[in-house]
Amino acid sequence: MRTPLAGYSLFRSQDLDEARERVAAVFCPHRLDTIGKGLFSACQHHLPGERLSLNYIEYGAKTLIAPGELDKFYLMQIPLEGGAAIVNGGDRYFSHPGAAAVLNPHLPTTMIWEEGCRQVLVRIDRRAMQDHLATHIGASGDRPLTFSGPLDLTQGAGASLRRLVLHLVAEADEGTPSIGRGGLLGRQIEGAILTGLLEAHRHNYSGLIGFARSGPAPRHVRQAEDYMLAHLDRSLTIEEIASAVGISPRALQLGFRSFRNATPMGFLRDARLRRAHQDLIAARPDTTVTDVAIRWGFTHFGRFAEIYRNRFGCTPREALKAARGSDFGD
Repeated sequence: MRTPLAGYSLFRSQDLDEARERVAAVFCPHRLDTIGKGLFSACQHHLPGERLSLNYIEYGAKTLIAPGELDKFYLMQIPLEGGAAIVNGGDRYFSHPGAAAVLNPHLPTTMIWEEGCRQVLVRIDRRAMQDHLATHIGASGDRPLTFSGPLDLTQGAGASLRRLVLHLVAEADEGTPSIGRGGLLGRQIEGAILTGLLEAHRHNYSGLIGFARSGPAPRHVRQAEDYMLAHLDRSLTIEEIASAVGISPRALQLGFRSFRNATPMGFLRDARLRRAHQDLIAARPDTTVTDVAIRWGFTHFGRFAEIYRNRFGCTPREALKAARGSDFGD
């Protein structure tokens, strides 16, 4: 199996202290310890750009990594194999090939990479990320940009972002990197990654980003979407939704058909399905598929499993099993 970014190798070592020092030179000082009896064999590959860098890291053994606050950068970790238990501030979840980790620089981080975990990492300058956000919301944010939970890589903008990052890695492996050469094209490509992250992942400015994207739709369509998103855990009817925004059910249906190519109830179902997926991939140990399905209004469990598989490529039970694939024990 070809190792990503092999032409940009920084080091390969079986010495824990050397690995800790070499990785810290690119990222930040951190605690690095092995857990269990696996063979420690670390390597890092690094392609620097202007506002971000592409990296590949593996440690071989099950490894505890505790950098505290990253301070100067956001870090998106895309597992290629295996996974990692993540704690970033109050968030605690398991990252795997279907769910990336996005670490906030202003919150303390602790991770355990399971044995055999291999990851592509995108290090994004904190100031550049905050400035990029400001261009999208039309103002400087008064709070740090804070991402929450795992980033879904199996559908929509998350899947597109994953493809873009791995495409850039593949280009670099072919000797034609798109970043790291300066110039307008490289800057635009870096901007596309930053935009993709803002659109793909949940964060404390998501409402403003979403409002900008939905601008061309009439006000009553946007209001209906906001109403449904605010009441996902309730049993809603088309009549109630239409009444809440002051139009007839027929007019609401026509608005969604014209501007969203969907029905209001289809939008509602998809939004609930996304929430169910987020709950499953960030599940606590006592979570069950039945709990999640009922929470988001799916009372026909067979139908829920079918539409979930069609959307995410696995059953709810398989997603829950993947989320439990690692924890903070040995």
